[in-house]
Amino acid sequence: MSYHNPYTPPRKSATFDDYTLAEIRRAAATGIYDIRGAGTKRKVPHFDDLLFLGASISRYPLEGYREKCDTSVVLGTRFAKKPIFLKTPITIAGMSFGALSGNAKEALGRGATIAGTSTTTGDGGMTDEERGHSQTLVYQYLPSRYGMNPKDLRRADAIEVVVGQGAKPGGGGMLLGQKISDRVAEMRNLPQGIDQRSACRHPDWTGPDDLEIKIMELREITDWEKPIYVKVGGARPYYDTALAVKAGADVVVLDGMQGGTAATQDVFIEHVGMPILACIRPAVQALQDLGMHRKVQLIVSGGIRSGADVAKALALGADAVAIGTAALVALGDNDPRWEDEYQKLGTTAGAYDDWHEGKDPAGITTQDPELAARLDPIAAGRRLANYLKVMTLEAQTIARACGKNHLHNLEPEDLCALTMEAAAMAQIPLAGTSWYPGKGGF
Repeated sequence: MSYHNPYTPPRKSATFDDYTLAEIRRAAATGIYDIRGAGTKRKVPHFDDLLFLGASISRYPLEGYREKCDTSVVLGTRFAKKPIFLKTPITIAGMSFGALSGNAKEALGRGATIAGTSTTTGDGGMTDEERGHSQTLVYQYLPSRYGMNPKDLRRADAIEVVVGQGAKPGGGGMLLGQKISDRVAEMRNLPQGIDQRSACRHPDWTGPDDLEIKIMELREITDWEKPIYVKVGGARPYYDTALAVKAGADVVVLDGMQGGTAATQDVFIEHVGMPILACIRPAVQALQDLGMHRKVQLIVSGGIRSGADVAKALALGADAVAIGTAALVALGDNDPRWEDEYQKLGTTAGAYDDWHEGKDPAGITTQDPELAARLDPIAAGRRLANYLKVMTLEAQTIARACGKNHLHNLEPEDLCALTMEAAAMAQIPLAGTSWYPGKGGF
C-alpha cells in the first residue's frame, strides 16, 4: 500500500532534470541531434574563481594618473619579418563571413582598428570590406580551405593555421543551407542553399611533421613576412603547445570550451574540451620547458568578458587574449531591444543561440539582406571600440593596483583562488593559504 506524504512536495531528479527530459523527448520524436551556436551553458571553473592580491606594504601600487602602465603587445617576433604591434592585448577571434553578416564583419574590423588591435577572418575567406576596414587582419587557414587563395594570404598581416576550436576540438563546423547565399557560395566554391560541413582535420597532413611542412609553405608564399599562428582547442594543451612550437609557430592560440561557435552539435559544446582556466598553465609550462615563453606568444580565448578576465589570463602567463561572443554582444547581438522578435523565434534575448538558422533579429548572425541591414557597421564598430577601451582600462587599473608598469608583468603570485577546483586548474594557492591541490604541504 502506497502512501503520499502531503507535507513533502514532489521531488524532481537532479540527473533527469526538466531540460534533460525535454532533450530525451525531442530526440525520440525527431531522430536527430541538436545543433546550435554559442558556447557551453554549463557552469565551469572560470576567471571569476580567482582574485587579485592588490598592493599594500609588501607591494607598492602605481599612481593611476602619474605612472605609466603599458598595455601593448608584439606578436610574431620569432621568425616573421613583420611582427604585429597592438596597442591592447585584446584581439578579435576568427568568425566567418557566412556565420556572420557582411555588416558584422565590417563592424568588427572598424572597432578593432579604432582600438588598435587585430581582427580575424574565420572560415570562408576574406571579404574586401573586412580587409578594407581592418588595420591588422589575421587570415585563418582552416581544414575546409574554403575561400583560401595565395592572394589573400599575402594581403593578410598574419596567418592562423586552425587545428582545433574550443567549442568543438576534434570536430568541424556547420553552415546550413539557408545561410549559403550567392556570395557565400561563390567565396566557398559551394552550391548555393546547400548545407556545408567543415572538415575536422586538414586534408594534407596528419601530424606535427606535416604541420611543420605546411608552415614552411606558408612562409615561402608570404616571403617570411607574416607571423604564423597555430590555433588549438583546449584538450591537451601541454603537448599541443609543445608540438606547435616545434613545428615552427610564431604564436600559439589556445581556445577553451567556453569559446563560442556558429553551429555544431550541442553534445560537442557541452561535453568535449576543457575550461580555459585549466588550459593556460600547462601551455605556459610547455613554453617554459622549451625556453620559449614570451618568445613564442600565447593567445588564449574562451569566455573572456572583462578587463579582469584579461588581467587574470595575462597573470597566468598569456601574452594576449581573443574575444568572440563578447565582441558580438558589443556589436548588438542578444540585445533586449529585439526581445519581441526573439520571443517569436521561441527564445529570449539572453539565450538566443540558433545562429545557424540565419534569423538573428540583430542582423549579426544572418545572411538575410533585410535583417543584416539593421546593423549599422559604423555605429556597431564604435560600440566595439568602446568596449575594448573599457576592457583595456580595467586590466590596466588592476595591473597598477598590483604595482606593475606593464600588463605582462602580472604574474601568478598576484592571484589567489576561491575554490579548490580553480586552485587546482590554475595552480594558484587557495585564498588564505600557500597551497593548491597537487602541491605538497600547507
